[in-house]
Amino acid sequence: MPVLRTPALPRTPALLLASALLFTACGSSGDDDAKPEEISAAGYPVTLDNCGHQVTLKSAPKRAVSLNQGTTEILLSLGLADRMAGTATWTDPVMKGLEKANASVPRLADNAPSFEKALDAEPDFVTASFVSTLGKGGVATREQFEKLGVPTYVSPSDCSAGKDNDSGGDGSRSEPLTLDAVYGEIRNLARAFGDEKRGEKLVASLRKRVSTATAGLHASDISLMYWFANSQSPYLAGCCGAPGAITRAVGAKNAFSDTHDEWPQINWETVADRDPDVIVIGDLTRRQQTAETAKAKIRFLETNPATRNLTAVKKKRYVPLSGQAMNPSIRTIEGIENVAAGLRGLGFAK
Repeated sequence: MPVLRTPALPRTPALLLASALLFTACGSSGDDDAKPEEISAAGYPVTLDNCGHQVTLKSAPKRAVSLNQGTTEILLSLGLADRMAGTATWTDPVMKGLEKANASVPRLADNAPSFEKALDAEPDFVTASFVSTLGKGGVATREQFEKLGVPTYVSPSDCSAGKDNDSGGDGSRSEPLTLDAVYGEIRNLARAFGDEKRGEKLVASLRKRVSTATAGLHASDISLMYWFANSQSPYLAGCCGAPGAITRAVGAKNAFSDTHDEWPQINWETVADRDPDVIVIGDLTRRQQTAETAKAKIRFLETNPATRNLTAVKKKRYVPLSGQAMNPSIRTIEGIENVAAGLRGLGFAK
Protein backbone atom coordinates (compact mmCIF):
# COMPACT_ATOMS: atom_id res chain seq x y z
CA MET A 1 0.00 0.00 0.00
CA PRO A 2 1.51 3.41 -0.94
CA VAL A 3 2.81 5.60 1.85
CA LEU A 4 0.64 8.67 2.25
CA ARG A 5 2.12 11.93 3.37
CA THR A 6 0.42 13.51 6.35
CA PRO A 7 -0.56 17.05 5.36
CA ALA A 8 0.09 19.84 7.84
CA LEU A 9 -2.94 20.45 10.04
CA PRO A 10 -4.42 23.97 9.71
CA ARG A 11 -4.05 25.82 12.97
CA THR A 12 -7.61 27.00 13.40
CA PRO A 13 -9.48 23.62 13.08
CA ALA A 14 -7.02 21.97 15.46
CA LEU A 15 -7.54 24.65 18.08
CA LEU A 16 -11.30 24.48 17.68
CA LEU A 17 -11.30 20.69 18.08
CA ALA A 18 -9.00 20.83 21.09
CA SER A 19 -11.23 23.44 22.72
CA ALA A 20 -14.35 21.42 22.01
CA LEU A 21 -12.83 18.27 23.47
CA LEU A 22 -11.60 20.14 26.52
CA PHE A 23 -15.03 21.62 27.07
CA THR A 24 -16.70 18.21 26.78
CA ALA A 25 -14.24 16.55 29.16
CA CYS A 26 -14.40 19.29 31.79
CA GLY A 27 -18.11 20.20 31.77
CA SER A 28 -19.19 21.83 35.01
CA SER A 29 -21.30 19.79 37.39
CA GLY A 30 -23.26 22.95 38.05
CA ASP A 31 -24.72 23.02 34.52
CA ASP A 32 -28.43 22.33 34.96
CA ASP A 33 -28.78 21.37 31.28
CA ALA A 34 -26.05 18.73 31.38
CA LYS A 35 -27.16 15.12 30.99
CA PRO A 36 -26.24 12.75 33.86
CA GLU A 37 -23.87 10.72 31.64
CA GLU A 38 -21.99 13.90 30.74
CA ILE A 39 -21.39 14.68 34.41
CA SER A 40 -20.40 11.22 35.61
CA ALA A 41 -20.01 7.98 33.70
CA ALA A 42 -20.20 4.81 35.77
CA GLY A 43 -17.17 2.61 35.36
CA TYR A 44 -15.00 5.39 33.95
CA PRO A 45 -12.30 6.43 33.54
CA VAL A 46 -11.11 3.26 31.77
CA THR A 47 -7.40 2.77 31.10
CA LEU A 48 -6.10 0.27 28.56
CA ASP A 49 -2.48 -0.83 28.20
CA ASN A 50 -2.08 -0.79 24.43
CA CYS A 51 1.14 -1.20 22.47
CA GLY A 52 3.19 0.63 25.08
CA HIS A 53 0.61 3.39 25.46
CA GLN A 54 -1.66 4.03 28.39
CA VAL A 55 -5.02 4.84 26.80
CA THR A 56 -7.48 6.54 29.15
CA LEU A 57 -11.11 7.16 28.30
CA LYS A 58 -13.12 9.44 30.58
CA SER A 59 -16.41 8.17 29.16
CA ALA A 60 -17.69 5.74 26.54
CA PRO A 61 -16.88 6.95 23.00
CA LYS A 62 -19.77 8.43 21.05
CA ARG A 63 -17.92 9.39 17.85
CA ALA A 64 -15.33 6.69 17.21
CA VAL A 65 -13.38 6.67 13.95
CA SER A 66 -11.88 3.38 12.71
CA LEU A 67 -9.02 3.78 10.24
CA ASN A 68 -8.81 0.12 9.13
CA GLN A 69 -11.36 -2.46 8.11
CA GLY A 70 -10.21 -4.88 10.82
CA THR A 71 -11.09 -2.63 13.76
CA THR A 72 -14.21 -1.45 11.95
CA GLU A 73 -15.60 -4.97 11.73
CA ILE A 74 -14.94 -5.62 15.40
CA LEU A 75 -16.78 -2.44 16.41
CA LEU A 76 -19.69 -3.29 14.11
CA SER A 77 -19.78 -6.87 15.46
CA LEU A 78 -20.04 -5.42 18.95
CA GLY A 79 -23.15 -3.50 17.87
CA LEU A 80 -21.47 -0.10 18.08
CA ALA A 81 -22.43 1.40 14.71
CA ASP A 82 -24.37 4.17 16.45
CA ARG A 83 -21.17 5.17 18.30
CA MET A 84 -19.09 5.47 15.11
CA ALA A 85 -18.44 8.66 13.17
CA GLY A 86 -16.41 7.22 10.31
CA THR A 87 -14.45 4.34 8.75
CA ALA A 88 -11.61 4.10 6.24
CA THR A 89 -9.09 1.83 4.44
CA TRP A 90 -11.12 -1.01 2.95
CA THR A 91 -9.74 -4.00 1.03
CA ASP A 92 -12.92 -6.10 0.83
CA PRO A 93 -16.70 -5.83 1.14
CA VAL A 94 -17.80 -5.67 4.77
CA MET A 95 -18.21 -8.96 6.64
CA LYS A 96 -21.50 -10.75 5.96
CA GLY A 97 -24.23 -9.79 8.41
CA LEU A 98 -22.80 -6.33 9.00
CA GLU A 99 -23.96 -4.69 5.77
CA LYS A 100 -26.83 -2.72 7.29
CA ALA A 101 -24.83 -1.53 10.29
CA ASN A 102 -21.91 -0.54 8.09
CA ALA A 103 -24.15 1.44 5.73
CA SER A 104 -25.16 3.69 8.65
CA VAL A 105 -21.56 4.78 9.30
CA PRO A 106 -19.92 7.44 7.09
CA ARG A 107 -16.99 6.21 5.00
CA LEU A 108 -14.25 8.83 5.23
CA ALA A 109 -12.17 7.23 2.48
CA ASP A 110 -11.80 3.90 0.68
CA ASN A 111 -8.09 4.08 1.47
CA ALA A 112 -6.25 6.07 4.16
CA PRO A 113 -7.81 9.50 4.81
CA SER A 114 -5.83 12.64 5.51
CA PHE A 115 -5.40 13.78 9.10
CA GLU A 116 -7.77 16.68 8.41
CA LYS A 117 -10.43 14.33 7.01
CA ALA A 118 -10.25 12.20 10.13
CA LEU A 119 -10.54 15.28 12.34
CA ASP A 120 -13.51 16.57 10.34
CA ALA A 121 -15.48 13.63 11.78
CA GLU A 122 -14.89 15.12 15.27
CA PRO A 123 -13.70 11.81 16.78
CA ASP A 124 -13.53 11.14 20.49
CA PHE A 125 -11.72 7.80 19.95
CA VAL A 126 -9.61 6.55 17.02
CA THR A 127 -8.80 2.90 16.27
CA ALA A 128 -6.54 1.23 13.71
CA SER A 129 -5.43 -2.29 12.86
CA PHE A 130 -1.83 -1.42 12.07
CA VAL A 131 0.99 0.55 13.66
CA SER A 132 1.71 1.92 10.19
CA THR A 133 -1.74 3.54 10.08
CA LEU A 134 -1.25 5.37 13.37
CA GLY A 135 2.40 6.17 12.94
CA LYS A 136 4.88 8.06 10.79
CA GLY A 137 3.82 7.93 7.17
CA GLY A 138 0.28 6.91 8.11
CA VAL A 139 -2.83 8.99 8.71
CA ALA A 140 -1.13 10.60 11.73
CA THR A 141 0.84 9.53 14.77
CA ARG A 142 -0.92 8.61 17.97
CA GLU A 143 0.70 11.62 19.59
CA GLN A 144 -0.90 13.97 17.04
CA PHE A 145 -4.36 12.75 17.96
CA GLU A 146 -3.62 12.59 21.68
CA LYS A 147 -2.35 16.19 21.73
CA LEU A 148 -5.89 17.14 20.72
CA GLY A 149 -7.37 15.03 23.51
CA VAL A 150 -8.37 12.12 21.26
CA PRO A 151 -7.40 8.70 22.69
CA THR A 152 -6.18 6.09 20.19
CA TYR A 153 -6.05 2.31 20.03
CA VAL A 154 -4.02 -0.03 17.79
CA SER A 155 -4.76 -3.73 17.34
CA PRO A 156 -2.45 -5.60 19.74
CA SER A 157 -1.92 -8.28 17.07
CA ASP A 158 0.27 -5.76 15.23
CA CYS A 159 2.40 -4.84 18.22
CA SER A 160 2.34 -8.02 20.29
CA ALA A 161 5.39 -9.74 21.68
CA GLY A 162 7.63 -10.90 18.90
CA LYS A 163 6.28 -8.52 16.21
CA ASP A 164 8.95 -6.29 14.70
CA ASN A 165 7.42 -3.55 12.57
CA ASP A 166 10.79 -1.97 11.80
CA SER A 167 12.26 -4.93 9.95
CA GLY A 168 10.96 -3.77 6.57
CA GLY A 169 7.86 -4.55 4.52
CA ASP A 170 4.99 -5.74 6.69
CA GLY A 171 7.34 -6.59 9.54
CA SER A 172 8.31 -9.94 10.97
CA ARG A 173 7.40 -12.15 13.90
CA SER A 174 9.69 -14.14 16.12
CA GLU A 175 6.67 -15.61 17.92
CA PRO A 176 3.51 -16.97 16.28
CA LEU A 177 0.35 -14.91 16.41
CA THR A 178 -2.43 -16.62 18.34
CA LEU A 179 -6.18 -16.09 18.24
CA ASP A 180 -5.92 -14.86 21.82
CA ALA A 181 -4.57 -11.58 20.42
CA VAL A 182 -7.76 -11.15 18.39
CA TYR A 183 -9.93 -12.11 21.35
CA GLY A 184 -7.99 -9.69 23.55
CA GLU A 185 -8.65 -6.85 21.10
CA ILE A 186 -12.37 -7.60 21.14
CA ARG A 187 -12.39 -7.55 24.94
CA ASN A 188 -10.42 -4.29 25.06
CA LEU A 189 -12.70 -2.49 22.63
CA ALA A 190 -15.80 -3.76 24.40
CA ARG A 191 -14.36 -2.47 27.68
CA ALA A 192 -13.55 0.90 26.11
CA PHE A 193 -17.21 1.26 25.20
CA GLY A 194 -18.44 0.03 28.59
CA ASP A 195 -19.92 -3.29 27.46
CA GLU A 196 -17.62 -6.09 28.55
CA LYS A 197 -20.43 -8.65 28.55
CA ARG A 198 -21.02 -8.10 24.85
CA GLY A 199 -17.32 -8.62 24.23
CA GLU A 200 -17.30 -11.93 26.10
CA LYS A 201 -20.36 -13.08 24.20
CA LEU A 202 -18.69 -12.33 20.87
CA VAL A 203 -15.48 -14.11 21.89
CA ALA A 204 -17.46 -17.17 22.99
CA SER A 205 -19.26 -17.32 19.64
CA LEU A 206 -15.97 -17.09 17.73
CA ARG A 207 -14.39 -19.86 19.81
CA LYS A 208 -17.39 -22.06 19.06
CA ARG A 209 -17.08 -21.36 15.32
CA VAL A 210 -13.41 -22.41 15.35
CA SER A 211 -14.21 -25.60 17.26
CA THR A 212 -17.04 -26.49 14.88
CA ALA A 213 -15.00 -25.78 11.75
CA THR A 214 -12.01 -27.89 12.74
CA ALA A 215 -13.76 -30.81 14.47
CA GLY A 216 -12.43 -34.10 13.13
CA LEU A 217 -10.18 -32.41 10.56
CA HIS A 218 -6.79 -34.06 10.05
CA ALA A 219 -4.52 -32.44 7.49
CA SER A 220 -1.07 -32.86 9.00
CA ASP A 221 0.44 -34.08 5.71
CA ILE A 222 -0.94 -31.17 3.66
CA SER A 223 1.18 -28.12 2.82
CA LEU A 224 -0.56 -24.79 2.21
CA MET A 225 0.72 -21.69 0.46
CA TYR A 226 -1.02 -18.34 1.04
CA TRP A 227 -0.82 -15.86 -1.83
CA PHE A 228 -2.01 -12.38 -0.92
CA ALA A 229 -1.17 -10.26 -3.98
CA ASN A 230 1.19 -9.39 -6.85
CA SER A 231 1.93 -11.76 -9.72
CA GLN A 232 5.47 -10.64 -10.63
CA SER A 233 6.89 -10.87 -7.10
CA PRO A 234 4.16 -12.48 -5.01
CA TYR A 235 3.47 -11.67 -1.38
CA LEU A 236 3.28 -15.05 0.35
CA ALA A 237 2.59 -15.75 4.00
CA GLY A 238 5.44 -16.44 6.37
CA CYS A 239 5.20 -18.66 9.39
CA CYS A 240 3.66 -16.62 12.06
CA GLY A 241 0.93 -14.17 11.09
CA ALA A 242 -2.79 -14.78 10.60
CA PRO A 243 -2.22 -17.51 7.96
CA GLY A 244 -0.04 -19.29 10.50
CA ALA A 245 -2.89 -19.22 13.01
CA ILE A 246 -5.24 -20.60 10.34
CA THR A 247 -2.78 -23.34 9.39
CA ARG A 248 -2.31 -24.44 12.99
CA ALA A 249 -6.06 -24.48 13.59
CA VAL A 250 -6.69 -26.85 10.66
CA GLY A 251 -3.65 -28.98 11.51
CA ALA A 252 -1.82 -28.47 8.21
CA LYS A 253 1.66 -27.18 7.30
CA ASN A 254 2.68 -23.81 5.84
CA ALA A 255 4.95 -24.22 2.80
CA PHE A 256 6.97 -21.22 4.02
CA SER A 257 6.99 -21.90 7.75
CA ASP A 258 10.73 -21.23 7.79
CA THR A 259 10.15 -17.56 6.87
CA HIS A 260 9.45 -15.15 9.74
CA ASP A 261 8.61 -12.12 7.61
CA GLU A 262 4.88 -11.39 7.73
CA TRP A 263 4.44 -11.20 3.93
CA PRO A 264 7.76 -11.82 2.17
CA GLN A 265 8.01 -11.47 -1.60
CA ILE A 266 9.18 -14.85 -2.89
CA ASN A 267 9.98 -15.77 -6.49
CA TRP A 268 8.01 -18.41 -8.36
CA GLU A 269 11.07 -20.64 -8.79
CA THR A 270 11.21 -21.05 -5.01
CA VAL A 271 7.49 -21.77 -4.97
CA ALA A 272 8.03 -24.48 -7.59
CA ASP A 273 10.70 -26.05 -5.38
CA ARG A 274 8.29 -26.16 -2.42
CA ASP A 275 5.38 -27.34 -4.63
CA PRO A 276 2.53 -26.82 -2.10
CA ASP A 277 -0.43 -29.22 -2.04
CA VAL A 278 -3.02 -26.42 -1.81
CA ILE A 279 -2.88 -22.72 -2.66
CA VAL A 280 -4.95 -20.38 -0.50
CA ILE A 281 -5.69 -17.42 -2.75
CA GLY A 282 -6.38 -13.88 -1.61
CA ASP A 283 -9.58 -12.67 -3.28
CA LEU A 284 -9.22 -8.89 -3.02
CA THR A 285 -11.48 -6.14 -4.35
CA ARG A 286 -8.93 -3.32 -4.13
CA ARG A 287 -6.88 -2.26 -7.19
CA GLN A 288 -3.33 -1.68 -5.95
CA GLN A 289 -1.31 -4.70 -7.09
CA THR A 290 -1.36 -7.06 -10.07
CA ALA A 291 -3.62 -10.12 -9.84
CA GLU A 292 -5.80 -8.92 -6.96
CA THR A 293 -8.88 -11.10 -7.43
CA ALA A 294 -8.93 -14.88 -7.04
CA LYS A 295 -10.00 -15.17 -10.68
CA ALA A 296 -6.98 -13.15 -11.87
CA LYS A 297 -4.62 -15.18 -9.67
CA ILE A 298 -5.92 -18.49 -10.96
CA ARG A 299 -5.64 -17.29 -14.57
CA PHE A 300 -2.01 -16.35 -13.91
CA LEU A 301 -1.19 -19.64 -12.19
CA GLU A 302 -2.63 -21.72 -15.03
CA THR A 303 -0.93 -19.81 -17.87
CA ASN A 304 2.46 -18.83 -16.47
CA PRO A 305 5.28 -21.29 -17.37
CA ALA A 306 6.76 -21.02 -13.86
CA THR A 307 3.51 -21.99 -12.11
CA ARG A 308 1.30 -24.03 -14.42
CA ASN A 309 3.05 -27.30 -13.52
CA LEU A 310 2.65 -26.90 -9.77
CA THR A 311 0.79 -29.84 -8.24
CA ALA A 312 -1.87 -27.58 -6.74
CA VAL A 313 -2.40 -25.87 -10.11
CA LYS A 314 -2.60 -29.04 -12.18
CA LYS A 315 -5.12 -30.49 -9.73
CA LYS A 316 -6.91 -27.14 -9.26
CA ARG A 317 -6.52 -27.19 -5.51
CA TYR A 318 -7.47 -23.61 -4.71
CA VAL A 319 -9.13 -22.11 -1.63
CA PRO A 320 -10.23 -18.47 -2.14
CA LEU A 321 -10.02 -16.26 0.93
CA SER A 322 -10.78 -12.60 1.55
CA GLY A 323 -7.84 -10.31 2.19
CA GLN A 324 -9.20 -9.43 5.62
CA ALA A 325 -9.19 -13.11 6.62
CA MET A 326 -5.44 -13.12 5.90
CA ASN A 327 -4.90 -10.22 8.30
CA PRO A 328 -5.03 -10.66 12.09
CA SER A 329 -8.66 -9.73 12.65
CA ILE A 330 -12.08 -11.07 13.49
CA ARG A 331 -12.12 -12.36 9.91
CA THR A 332 -9.26 -14.77 10.70
CA ILE A 333 -11.98 -17.02 12.18
CA GLU A 334 -13.72 -16.84 8.82
CA GLY A 335 -10.38 -17.85 7.30
CA ILE A 336 -10.22 -20.95 9.49
CA GLU A 337 -13.76 -21.89 8.47
CA ASN A 338 -13.10 -21.39 4.76
CA VAL A 339 -9.76 -23.23 4.70
CA ALA A 340 -11.22 -26.11 6.74
CA ALA A 341 -14.19 -26.34 4.37
CA GLY A 342 -11.86 -26.13 1.37
CA LEU A 343 -9.70 -28.98 2.63
CA ARG A 344 -12.76 -31.12 3.23
CA GLY A 345 -14.04 -30.29 -0.26
CA LEU A 346 -10.71 -31.33 -1.77
CA GLY A 347 -10.93 -34.68 0.00
CA PHE A 348 -8.22 -34.07 2.59
CA ALA A 349 -10.37 -34.61 5.69
CA LYS A 350 -10.13 -38.03 7.29
